[in-house]
Amino acid sequence: MARPLARVPELRLRLYVAGHAPNSLRAIDNVRAICAEHFASQYDLEIVDMMVHPERALADGIIVTPTLLKVSPSPAARVIGDLSDRSQVLQTLAGK
Repeated sequence: MARPLARVPELRLRLYVAGHAPNSLRAIDNVRAICAEHFASQYDLEIVDMMVHPERALADGIIVTPTLLKVSPSPAARVIGDLSDRSQVLQTLAGK
């Protein structure tokens, strides 16, 4: 019997934060709420703490936190800040 293929997330995001800084915690809450409301289970969110993994931030050219990267689908995009402007975040994720 054939096994069903694993579902690949439609949206891949990476959020860079700086430890437990207030803006970082707000960004985590905001991006999780946006994704739950608008993308259901069709997204993959990776949270990277720059304080623990600075090399990852350098590799992605991140110098300010919080920063949300849309890794896929193309085009890649980024949003800087606590992600409280939902319309800006959604426009960026939609590639507009």
